[in-house]
Amino acid sequence: KVRGFFAGDDGEVFRQAAELSFQVNVSLLDKPLEKVVVYLDPEEYRSTWLGNKAIYRTRMALSDGGELIILAPGVKDFGEDAGIDALIRRYGYAGREEILSLTERQKDLKENLCAAAHLIHGSSDGRFRVTYAPGGLSRQEVEAAGFSYADLGAMMKLYNPDTLKNGWNSLPSGEEVFYISNPALGLWARRISFSGVMSRRTPT
Repeated sequence: KVRGFFAGDDGEVFRQAAELSFQVNVSLLDKPLEKVVVYLDPEEYRSTWLGNKAIYRTRMALSDGGELIILAPGVKDFGEDAGIDALIRRYGYAGREEILSLTERQKDLKENLCAAAHLIHGSSDGRFRVTYAPGGLSRQEVEAAGFSYADLGAMMKLYNPDTLKNGWNSLPSGEEVFYISNPALGLWARRISFSGVMSRRTPT
């Protein structure tokens, strides 16, 4: 759905477009999320290179010490090509400071800065736990990359995408989770993070 069209060669055009994008794409929450469950459609997501949208689109909403569970039935690789895949497997999602240090010391990372950047924004930096439940990666592969591992079948029973709705869900067990059916559809953050930054005018 087209929400707006902006054309021009000055900063004001960009500002207006960014403000509309903020209004329609960013979900602001009044409290941090303790547990988030994200589903990755197997037709769209076959690697962590794409699937880690689940991490960087929710990091501003997750609480310190919270957990992000990624249901990833189609994920069987780390990178979209063999070279990137090898780098991810070699260094893992080790966090910003470690990857910056490795990039200074390791020639293969220094020569592939897009891989280094991906390893940084695909990490929780130790602030929250990322649990991957992939359809085509082993526990050993997932844990070597720096994530926790969960069995996909067990997780799909606990957090059934067919019964969960986007947003808050109270499960029969009494557990409360925040569910996202596709991380590409927006960005989630705590409202306080944007206090006073942008206006909240209604899109026209």
